[in-house]
Amino acid sequence: MSGGVILYQKNITGVTQLLNLLNDLKAANAVNKIPLFLSVDEEGGRVSRLPDALVKLPANQVIGRVNNSTFSSQIGQVIAGELKAFGFNLNFAPVLDINSNPKNPVIGDRAFGNNPQVVSKLGVATMKGLQAGGVIPAVKHFPGHGDTAVDSHVGLPRVDHDLARLRRFELLPFREAIKNGAEAVMVAHILLPKIDPTYPASMSREIITDLLKNELQFTGLVVTDDMTMGAITENYSVDQATVQSIQAGSDLVLVCHDYEKEAAVLEAIKKAVDDGTIPVSRIEASVYKVLKLKQKYSLKDQPVDTVNVAALNQKINSVLKAYLPSAR
Repeated sequence: MSGGVILYQKNITGVTQLLNLLNDLKAANAVNKIPLFLSVDEEGGRVSRLPDALVKLPANQVIGRVNNSTFSSQIGQVIAGELKAFGFNLNFAPVLDINSNPKNPVIGDRAFGNNPQVVSKLGVATMKGLQAGGVIPAVKHFPGHGDTAVDSHVGLPRVDHDLARLRRFELLPFREAIKNGAEAVMVAHILLPKIDPTYPASMSREIITDLLKNELQFTGLVVTDDMTMGAITENYSVDQATVQSIQAGSDLVLVCHDYEKEAAVLEAIKKAVDDGTIPVSRIEASVYKVLKLKQKYSLKDQPVDTVNVAALNQKINSVLKAYLPSAR
């Protein structure tokens, strides 16, 4: 097994339960030589999955107002410390979207702000903080979810910008992150008809291979957003969308809900390889990237004995009080 598991808030009810769940997943994978990606969306603010016993971190918008790279880096390190304490090793964060549309229903305070330079600076600092703390960051949502008016959890957002506009605005934080050692990029379910009128970014060769890999020279792991979100399921069959995404250049496809959909996706990938729709070399290239990243971070399926919640909260509070005097 070369992939892993993602946990959501509904999977997490408390400190001991989460620790036991992650340890059980590692134990279940003991028959495989390759350790699991144990992943989560831990952004801070309203997108936080960790147990309530931990002090909550502010939204990126609050961190953006402080606009201090050291603070952002320390937030990244704090999040990494929390995640590693339980046994997580991959975080789908930080958000590099620029909140340029006030009517955006899904980004809002998840972004560091509406200024591309601020988002770039703080996003890269947070990414580096996570890396320094030993957790793999996956920056998101490429090529930019900030100027959408539809939530991709329920429908397919459309962005009518051309490539010239993306280059001078939305792509700037991603370009900076790649220059500064981004190891994983999550691609969004957004239709950009002036670039690819047929497929959303997560299924588009023009966006994944031509733009992200070739133009921005990203050589790391390309991850899709969850393929069971409404943007995909309302417009495509998940299994065929996954095949198209792999053909377009994705390395890791997230299928986060519905066992039957997950099984159908695996069968569709096997069939596509068997009939030559997906070359074996395409699969091997992605598997190599996964293995290389797991090796770089020395991932192991070793259980964690206990979590010191008090020490984690003390660290969180000390960082927050240094930059947000009103923090408790």
